[in-house]
Amino acid sequence: MRFTRSRTSGLVGGLALALVTGLGVAGCGASETGQGADETTSTDPTAAAEALSLHDGWVKATEDDEDMTAVFGTLTNDSDADVVVEGLSSPVAGSGELHEMAAGGDGLNPTMREKEGGIVVPAGGEYTLEPGGDHFMLMDLKEPVLAGQDVTIVVTADDGSTVEFTVVGRSFSGARENYEGDHGDHGGDHEDDHEGDRR
Repeated sequence: MRFTRSRTSGLVGGLALALVTGLGVAGCGASETGQGADETTSTDPTAAAEALSLHDGWVKATEDDEDMTAVFGTLTNDSDADVVVEGLSSPVAGSGELHEMAAGGDGLNPTMREKEGGIVVPAGGEYTLEPGGDHFMLMDLKEPVLAGQDVTIVVTADDGSTVEFTVVGRSFSGARENYEGDHGDHGGDHEDDHEGDRR
């Protein structure tokens, strides 16, 4: 009987130890999983920018002698926090800039220049990029942009996160503003033709 009791006690003790050990391992696994999830969330390189979408995105088709062009469309922010866009790039361009329109030196002809502080897309809101207004600029083009061509752009938020969009080339007679920068004149004087052929 002692042997039986001792064996039973040992069995119960072993089961208890196994249960405690199992719970400890499970708890440790849950903790590690939780930490991993937190780390992934906090270090996700696409956190802020992924809240953005670009509707009716298009890029102005270029002539052979043009070395830059503009990207337009409506940025939408689906998150509950503002997203600040501070840069962009594209495989077809050497660099990209965020541009705004400002009064020229004569106070009459608008001039485009690099936008300081980035573009703030409000939480749950939109930000329109349009001819004669704020827009993305692709600089030092590696090749002409053709009408109907799909062009990839990568938008960078101020937290370093990125999101990729595809815009289509469109023939457009406007968006020929003077550029206040090192690239000279972007096709001549501004043409106030915002409703030209975007298709």
